[in-house]
Amino acid sequence: MRRWRDGWGSLVVHGEEVDVTVPLEIAGSYRARTKGLLGRSSVDGAILLSPAGSVHTFRMRMPIDVAYLDRHLKVIAVRTMKPGRLGLPRLRSRHVLEAEAGAMARWGVRVGVRVDVVVE
Repeated sequence: MRRWRDGWGSLVVHGEEVDVTVPLEIAGSYRARTKGLLGRSSVDGAILLSPAGSVHTFRMRMPIDVAYLDRHLKVIAVRTMKPGRLGLPRLRSRHVLEAEAGAMARWGVRVGVRVDVVVE
């Protein structure tokens, strides 16, 4: 399994007609994954939690979209979560993407789509 370090990069969503590139924050350390989007009122782009199999939205200020990715960065589930919720673990999930609610649909992130992470 690929290990990323904390930092910044780009998320490339491979669409049917065109690829979409989104700013990406990478949370690879335990501390960064634990913090995630907690305490933020907005996010520019998305955040990748890796490794991760589930998330929660306790102490979050906004609803978020959550995409669960397998080890090949293929989307296996997408959910919108309100604040104060506990997400169910996904057995094959190795990474989790989080973004503001509605963002994943705009980017074309849905089950079966493959994404790439470009580290800066």
